[in-house]
Amino acid sequence: MTMQMIMDRPGMKMEPMGGMQSPMSGMPSMGNMMMVPRCKVKMEKCAGGMKMTCVCDDEMSCATFQNMCMMLCEGMCSCYCMKNGMVLCQCNMAMCNCKCTMTDDGCSIMCTSGDKSCCNMLQACCECMSCCLEEGCVCMICFGGTPVCCCTC
Repeated sequence: MTMQMIMDRPGMKMEPMGGMQSPMSGMPSMGNMMMVPRCKVKMEKCAGGMKMTCVCDDEMSCATFQNMCMMLCEGMCSCYCMKNGMVLCQCNMAMCNCKCTMTDDGCSIMCTSGDKSCCNMLQACCECMSCCLEEGCVCMICFGGTPVCCCTC
């Protein structure tokens, strides 16, 4: 299964023995870590907003991703594009309605709004995130602030 480890404590680094070392004390500690499935994402504009199509490489990653989407898809969708561990772009889809549709090898996330200005903002977010992905960034897709997958294009 292809997974990505996420650490939510800035300044923490992985130690060879599997623990983490606190920058303040130098003592190993267990930080808050989460494993999320890796997938490929395609972002495209659509009528009323944007569509993200996520495809997983293997069955276990796909099942994990789909289960997380089913459990969390009612929460606000957000995306973070990162390069070298730094967030370059963050888009919160608070201005729209996001729906998840399961596919054979992943999930399709459709974010739309009936409001013209919200649609314009969604499509601008789509352009920005697509550009970041094309330039080698990694995208973290979240529902309700919980990461559900780590994507590349």
